[in-house]
Amino acid sequence: MAIQEDRRRVAVRLTVLQYGVTLVFSVLAVSFWVLQVVQHSMYEELAENNHQRTLALRAPRGVVFDRDGRVLVENRHSFSISILREHTKDLERTIGMLASVIGVDEARVREIVDRHRKEPAYRPITIVQDATLAQVAAVTARRLDSELPDVVVEQVPTRRYPETLAAHLFGYVGEVNESQVGERGLRSGDIVGQSGIEKIYNALLMGEDGARRVVVNSVGREIRTLEEDAPSEGKRLQLTIDYDVQKAIEDAFDVAGFNGAAVVLDPSDGAVLGFTSRPAYDPNAFAAGIDRATWASLNGDALLPLQNRAIQGRYSPGSTFKMAVALAGLEEGIITPDFKVRCAGHQNFYGRDFKCWKAGGHGTIDLRHAIEQSCDVYFYTVANMLGVDRIHKWATALGLGIKSGIDLPNEVAGLVPSTSWKLERMKEKWYAGETISVGIGQGAVSVTPVSMAVYMATLANGGSRVTPHLLEAVDDGSGWKAVPPPPPEATLDIGPEKMQAIRDGLWMVVNAAGTGARARIAGRDVAGKTGTAQVISNQGRLAARGSSRDLRDHGWFVFFAPRDHPQIAGVVLLEHGIHGSNAASVAHHILETFFAKQDGRPLPQVPADLQLNYSDPFAVGSGAERH
Repeated sequence: MAIQEDRRRVAVRLTVLQYGVTLVFSVLAVSFWVLQVVQHSMYEELAENNHQRTLALRAPRGVVFDRDGRVLVENRHSFSISILREHTKDLERTIGMLASVIGVDEARVREIVDRHRKEPAYRPITIVQDATLAQVAAVTARRLDSELPDVVVEQVPTRRYPETLAAHLFGYVGEVNESQVGERGLRSGDIVGQSGIEKIYNALLMGEDGARRVVVNSVGREIRTLEEDAPSEGKRLQLTIDYDVQKAIEDAFDVAGFNGAAVVLDPSDGAVLGFTSRPAYDPNAFAAGIDRATWASLNGDALLPLQNRAIQGRYSPGSTFKMAVALAGLEEGIITPDFKVRCAGHQNFYGRDFKCWKAGGHGTIDLRHAIEQSCDVYFYTVANMLGVDRIHKWATALGLGIKSGIDLPNEVAGLVPSTSWKLERMKEKWYAGETISVGIGQGAVSVTPVSMAVYMATLANGGSRVTPHLLEAVDDGSGWKAVPPPPPEATLDIGPEKMQAIRDGLWMVVNAAGTGARARIAGRDVAGKTGTAQVISNQGRLAARGSSRDLRDHGWFVFFAPRDHPQIAGVVLLEHGIHGSNAASVAHHILETFFAKQDGRPLPQVPADLQLNYSDPFAVGSGAERH
């Protein structure tokens, strides 16, 4: 009995052992199958990477030219220093040693590595972009000594802006951020446009990265190159910008010493000939990764140098708005060019006295002379006859209070008020007395400089509201292909005699007894309008005396030329520029450069003083003229 019991126990144990052995061999068989079949390609790649390495070759971005073929934005070679994480045996040691070698705080290097930890291990982590020669030499020496085999130095193309002009137009590039990863195939580490045309046309400017496959020894030193797929450069872009006009704008702003903006257009199709916003920044500072101190200083600057004032600044237009009121009156049949108003220096509307800038008044004055003399009473009267909604209708049709559609990111719209706007925004009705200030571009009216340029181009070309644009042609490697200009946003059916009356008034501003004489160029029939816009009321100015805030008025000048066959139109805004005539002085140099280039004459040098007037007649709230 005992013997049978022992036999059964032995049989059970043998059975358990048999199944156990079978299970173990089955697991081993499955594991071998997974390793050798299912994951064959992965382990083959890992094995290959024991002696082979694939290095990315960054594609240069496309070069940018002006309308005449002059290089505006190009590339230069620089060096980057990266950690190859998949080949790193001791990442902490590498971080510490690399930080010491390149002279960067270890915490900073660790922060960069931590930011990229979730990415695939095969992607290098760039620690230094645009490394100095000393950093490159130090890392290279330690790679040769096998101290940093998992750190590589690569030559990469980096954006270069030969001259620091039109910064807000060109924009800048930077490493792709988290929100952009995955967008149109972007990957972590890619360098992309972050503002300006670099951002808008990033898909055209970005090339296709290449790769280089190399053989390395046991310590990671490269022995030879197996194969190389060269990167393909991004498409070349030709802009509508005229370098000489752009340089004239920049030079005039430098001499004037004011911040602000200027936009110059071809009124026939909206091509942007010149564009600036001041204060500006150096886009080269962003090309290889901006340092924290510089970024903090730009963001903390009270003057907001990163703001593109030409498309994002909202300002009261002052007297430059008067032509919109005039056109509304003419088109609505409220007035004719011969309609006259008696100006005694002030006029009472709805129980309130509204002053003209000229204390003694202009006497009896018609439309043309009202534009020339910038008579406030005349436009108070016309605005009162029109009402705010009809002013809104025609000002909007001319391009004010709306976005221009320019091919730059983050444009904002200004505001031309209406009864519905106030009811929706403030839950209040519009009062007729509020329309009076709107008639001279004050009150709730606000505009952007680019919209003012469109407004003047529309008046210049007879009623076609052009879309400002920057792209002229694209070269994808097979030659330049012209990019058709965008169609007009609207075409206004304006009677020629009505438009001519406004043009005549604008011509008189510059060439007769108006305030735009500084923009006059003999034989060019420059037409324009100055404008001076308060940033604070006279009472507020008195109350704020002694403060550090700049309370001087903004100065505008809007223009086109020649009067009857316009070839150029635009706007100059000087923040706290005191007088519109100061802006006219800046415009004069722009126009003089434009016509000198057309004639094949030597380009003018910007005058040392531009005939600017820096005296502020409103420093103590006096009743001096503002027009």
